[in-house]
Amino acid sequence: MKRIALLLSFGFFVLTACNNPQSYSSENAKNQTDSELSTVVGGKDVHGRQTATGEIWSELNRNCMQAFSVAQRLNPVGVKEGEAIISAFVLFSEDKSKVELFLREEKMVSTITERSEDNVYQGGEYKFDAHESVLYINGEKKYDGKGQ
Repeated sequence: MKRIALLLSFGFFVLTACNNPQSYSSENAKNQTDSELSTVVGGKDVHGRQTATGEIWSELNRNCMQAFSVAQRLNPVGVKEGEAIISAFVLFSEDKSKVELFLREEKMVSTITERSEDNVYQGGEYKFDAHESVLYINGEKKYDGKGQ
């Protein structure tokens, strides 16, 4: 009986861990300082993300998520032996008209690009070719999802 109660409590915690009752917009993100967006070990950040579980905010879905669980993984091109592999992730909108890119530069960066032609999403310095499963940054092939 204690196990059931514990499992139910854990399930409730998981379901409510990413609740984001406050309205959020890109404009709000621009107005927040790095300290407001910093993570708290074992806690939640300003978007209600469980930082200890690797959750990040998806502007495209307007929800918290674990990119490594729901998005397509792209690994960096040209990684030398012994170097850390820091993947990028691509999340498609339901209608596949947009993708959200999650890249780890100095901190996690999220950007949304729109489909510009069949299977190609482009915005600013980013171009994602969904057919090739390749992400180009400033015209240079940086991440590849083949063989995942």
